[in-house]
Amino acid sequence: MRILGIDPGYDRLGIAVIEGDPSKPALVWSDCVIPPKGGAEVRLSAVLRAVSEAIRTHAPDALSIETIFFNKSTSTALGVAQARGAILAAAGAAALPVIECSPQTVKLAVTGYGAADKSSIARMVPKLITLPPKPKRLDDELDAIAVGIAGLAKGRATGGQAGTP
Repeated sequence: MRILGIDPGYDRLGIAVIEGDPSKPALVWSDCVIPPKGGAEVRLSAVLRAVSEAIRTHAPDALSIETIFFNKSTSTALGVAQARGAILAAAGAAALPVIECSPQTVKLAVTGYGAADKSSIARMVPKLITLPPKPKRLDDELDAIAVGIAGLAKGRATGGQAGTP
């Protein structure tokens, strides 16, 4: 199974393609997309294009996306919700099943502990999956890889069907 993992964001979008078995996932590709500054229509268009291009280029079987966690400001949550809308629209246009993972599900899949912090995820991802050398890998990219790993596990558990948190 091949999963397009997305850590949704308005300022930065983590995106990764993971494939294989949940016990031995393999990274196909990953990146952090930084939309250009500007109005919502400019940023969201860039998010839609990046996700659509990843779908066309890597032909995933499903898209795994993290659900919104509301511990930040309302304006941040609104921006992330808008980015999720653009991402889900890209998945819908490609008839790609969506696997939604709560932050706790992602943390549990990667660290074995549902209340792990971001640094624990950043430390565990390279232990679970071989990462090619890269000058700088932003947290959003590592988070997308983690979301992809969680989606791979959840997708296998549900027989490849889209799921909910």
